Amino acid sequence: MASVQTAAEIVKRLQGAGFETYLAGGCVRDRLLGRAPADYDIATAATPGEVRALFPRTVEVGAAFGVIRVLADDGEYEVATFRTEGPYIDGRHPASVRFATAKEDVARRDFTINGLLYDPETGRVIDDVGGREDLAARRIRTIGDPETRFAEDHLRMLRAVRLAAELGFDIDPDAAAAVRRLARRLAEVSPERIRDEIVRIVTGPDPGRALGLLEDTGLLNAVLPEVAAEVGVPQPEEFHPEGDVFTHTRLALGALRAPSATLAMATLLHDIGKPPTLIRADRIRFSHHDEVGAAMARVVMERLRFPRRETDRVVFLVGRHMVFKDIRQMRGAKVRRLMAEEAFPELLELHRADSAASHKDFSIYEWVRAFLDRLAGEPPLPPPLITGHDVMALGLAPGPRVGQVLRGVENARLDGEIRTRDEALELARRLAGAQREASVGRASRTPTRHPRRGGTPRPQGDGRGNAAAEGEV
Repeated sequence: MASVQTAAEIVKRLQGAGFETYLAGGCVRDRLLGRAPADYDIATAATPGEVRALFPRTVEVGAAFGVIRVLADDGEYEVATFRTEGPYIDGRHPASVRFATAKEDVARRDFTINGLLYDPETGRVIDDVGGREDLAARRIRTIGDPETRFAEDHLRMLRAVRLAAELGFDIDPDAAAAVRRLARRLAEVSPERIRDEIVRIVTGPDPGRALGLLEDTGLLNAVLPEVAAEVGVPQPEEFHPEGDVFTHTRLALGALRAPSATLAMATLLHDIGKPPTLIRADRIRFSHHDEVGAAMARVVMERLRFPRRETDRVVFLVGRHMVFKDIRQMRGAKVRRLMAEEAFPELLELHRADSAASHKDFSIYEWVRAFLDRLAGEPPLPPPLITGHDVMALGLAPGPRVGQVLRGVENARLDGEIRTRDEALELARRLAGAQREASVGRASRTPTRHPRRGGTPRPQGDGRGNAAAEGEV
């Protein structure tokens, strides 16, 4: 892990070679706030070539922008040459870069609290932008005109919110007003960069406040319109005394404990299915909002270019977050299968946060924890009593029905109804026979093409698609 000692040694070597050099940016800010910096950035008058000549282990990160990564035994340290930049033409990259003085370098940075320099040799802090004053005032303020700073790199608008929530600061009114005017331009930023900032926000120390700031500045509607749609959506007061769906989501995020990215994103998205499923009848209802929300969550995750595995995890969590309401009535086998899911610990934590943000009834959570404790004290389950080959040997063709028979046998074993391989084979024989009979029955009921009309009659067997018959309309 990077350390201030190694960073100071790099500064000292550069200074000893005659180059003006300082620690810069967030590490200086954090030091003045009494926080442990996550990393250490170094700004210097040395050019990339001169940096490489002084350190044997380096990696070029952006030599054209004057950035070299120095590799040390305890981590990596970015060493950037003082520079000034030409106009930004794409909302991210400057048209040109020119090596410059320390004062010019600071002037092109984003926020005043990130524009501080520190000399570890003398202990001197250099502040040409009013950063120390803003630290004392607990304020996020841009260096220079806020619209200019945000137009240079639109992602800075999200960073302003993240820093405000992370540090417990307020956003300067002029900067906040500029964000509101420019929020729609965040759509010009690559999804991957937006994703990384969103993840840092929802896994940060105060994601609930950050979500409120995103909504207040218009950024939420620009990045996550599905979450913005929750604002003002009412909920049944007996279950949700906290207020609308958006308030609930903010509270749920705030109830998480050092969450993973997937848990935090699932909590952020777990109720996005409520706005489109809102029904006002005898009471407020959100029929199938978990299923609708899961489909919407996949769209969001794919839009933000999350990896497939993380997308599938979040979709699972959103789609199953209501499962706990019936868990105490489930068969033991079904409960055990649910708990065997790789994502179950996160699903349970989502349920706890969901409860903490609403009715604050943790009885189901405590029941599940007790069930898990009992399982932990039991010996591990032996391998399945039979395999798919055993089922196919009973005359069932390869396909989904083999899996259905295996699940039926495994459920019976978990429920204590069978214990031996012979009992498992006997049950599999009965289940396979029932599968074959059902298949024959369905085939005999399948209508044939009408010889005169040539049309295809509506299937009669499964009732799917007939909403009126199911009382859905």
